[in-house]
Amino acid sequence: MVRNDSRRNALADAGIAVLAREGARGLTHRAVDAEAGVPTGTTSNYFRSRDALLTGLVERIGARLGPTPQDLARRAEQQPGRDLFADYMRDIVRRLSAEPDATRALFELRLDSARRPELRALLEPWLRAAFDGDLAFNQAAGLPGGRREIALFHYAIEGLLFDRLTTSIAPDIPTDEVVDALVAGLLPEE
Repeated sequence: MVRNDSRRNALADAGIAVLAREGARGLTHRAVDAEAGVPTGTTSNYFRSRDALLTGLVERIGARLGPTPQDLARRAEQQPGRDLFADYMRDIVRRLSAEPDATRALFELRLDSARRPELRALLEPWLRAAFDGDLAFNQAAGLPGGRREIALFHYAIEGLLFDRLTTSIAPDIPTDEVVDALVAGLLPEE
């Protein structure tokens, strides 16, 4: 079969929507076909197995949630410091909030990986690469904080996003205010 990247991406996007809405148990090739509005069997032509489908979804989630080259270039021109780090954290929250299905699907995959070792084996390198990318950006930009601070921010940001994309405990507190408080509380003074 000739590779059709736009069809593959559309099917992966449909899979992300199914995963976000129905959870891991609801993710089937047929459900993706129905969500995408394509004939039955189309998804299995692009993703031959469930593992191939999950791999495709992880790749697509990464493409949808990752920073753009323009975002990274803009930050590379800014003065290093807490303000730049806070801007970077706000951008992560903005990107993940702007793609709620992709973020919920990622949460679903992470929860399911606790039960399925084969999924954990797929996600661990991907998550480690995302973490290492954030750490490398932080170091290249001369920002304060190291591995520990990046890990703490991931924990905090993921909790914040979990709260904002599910039933929030404090929806009245502005998200940017939360990020600024996290930066102030977790980064050492300059």
